[in-house]
Amino acid sequence: MLSRVLTASTLGVDALLVEVEVDISRGLPSFSTVGLPDNAVKESKDRVRAAVKNSGYALPAKKITVNLAPAYIKKEGTTFDLPVAIGILKAEGMIKSESIEDYLVMGELSLDGGIRPIRGALPVAVLARELRKKVILPVENRSEAAIVKGVDVFGVGSLAELIEFLNGNSTIQPFTVDENAALSPEPGSRLDIADVKGQEHVKRALEVAAAGGHNVLMIGPPGSGKTMLAKRVPTILPDFTIDEAIETTKVHSVAGTLLPGSALVTERPFRSPHHTISDAGLIGGGRVPRPGEVSLAHNGVLFLDELPEFKKNVLEVLRQPLEDGKVTISRAAVSLTYPAEFMLIAAMNPCPCGYLGDAHKECVCTPLQVQQYRSRISGPLLDRIDIHCDVPAVRFRELSGSRSGEASADIKERVDNARAAQAERFTGLGIFSNSRLTARLVRKFCEVKGETSKLLETAVERLGLSARAYTRVLKVARTIADLDGSEAILSHHVSEAIQYRSLDRQLV
Repeated sequence: MLSRVLTASTLGVDALLVEVEVDISRGLPSFSTVGLPDNAVKESKDRVRAAVKNSGYALPAKKITVNLAPAYIKKEGTTFDLPVAIGILKAEGMIKSESIEDYLVMGELSLDGGIRPIRGALPVAVLARELRKKVILPVENRSEAAIVKGVDVFGVGSLAELIEFLNGNSTIQPFTVDENAALSPEPGSRLDIADVKGQEHVKRALEVAAAGGHNVLMIGPPGSGKTMLAKRVPTILPDFTIDEAIETTKVHSVAGTLLPGSALVTERPFRSPHHTISDAGLIGGGRVPRPGEVSLAHNGVLFLDELPEFKKNVLEVLRQPLEDGKVTISRAAVSLTYPAEFMLIAAMNPCPCGYLGDAHKECVCTPLQVQQYRSRISGPLLDRIDIHCDVPAVRFRELSGSRSGEASADIKERVDNARAAQAERFTGLGIFSNSRLTARLVRKFCEVKGETSKLLETAVERLGLSARAYTRVLKVARTIADLDGSEAILSHHVSEAIQYRSLDRQLV
């Protein structure tokens, strides 16, 4: 007997339809899986055999052949356990349902017949909506899949429960999720930028960065508040739209970092990898390709503390995602593209000892040591960072004072207004922030005239700015003008943007 069950496999952050074909014929008892399976898929025969037996059924003592089509794509993971078991039982006549091909079925089986959670449920639900199919998956993944509108999602906890459902002996209601409730962050989960004492000019720089989606490099001595400020940047970024939340959740779903029972990633990600991370850990890849930190920070913040301590080859792989907003991982068998639209915030000390320019502690580094320390960050990478900001040590008077700065909510309101102006300006262009302006669009939307043009020309000549750095200054000036509610870029907007190139000034 021959049966067919539909399932899916994740390829990057998208799902690919897979047909599980099961043939049961006379011959010596055997169980073989073909269709380019990896070891986890090959091992499914033992899990399926035990799960079926412990659910009150028995595998036939015949020759069982399972084909996973298309056969030219490698199949990985344990999500094929459930469709293989259903296919065998269907071929043996233990499942009577003729509508099994109306469903995409996926799940990992435990030996007692239970169904364990899987990775990539959200991309599978998106695929099911495109194919006009229903979805059967583990109970733990139903919230994640049900966020996709227009698809019926059925969560099951055991193989026996699913068999009863398919045979019409029991009913399972499609699971639904309240979109607004899913997007609501947990109460009390947010930090506030008002917690940071002093550093008002740095907060202003971060406000500009958040309003335009710009990358930031903070330079200051240990204990000046760089990490504390960086962790609070997500609190001044615009709230997730439902499309952004789904995009971000797809990445976390494929990576397996989504919390069990969660429907969506509700807050913008903040990823802070240690400086010992490898290039594959940062950019993605590995033997079984997985999203890296740059993709897990999609639509959020990637914070790199102690930037010069990262390996140089690790930092250099940041160039493509910073420029293109995506990262492509090529392997012999497949080429995968992961989204990587993140806001980079980096922090570093001004010198190896950390106290160059400090008013209270003497720096013990030689000029050569300072030069070697800073040279660990290449010029092309620095050019891709729009804002360089000095973060001096906080004075005792500011630390001990009772006065607090602006709350995140007040800054976020201005950021939201600036982002709204950009969204209206870039309608139909496929970009949503000033940081993603192309060279052609910079000429169109960042035009400067008269005294403003002369000021910019002087700055470029004196600081020796590269063409990319010049473009970055214009983009930042455009964002500052948006925060002011000005359609034209004025001289004081350009002046402030030039001040955010502190490393260029020091290198002259």
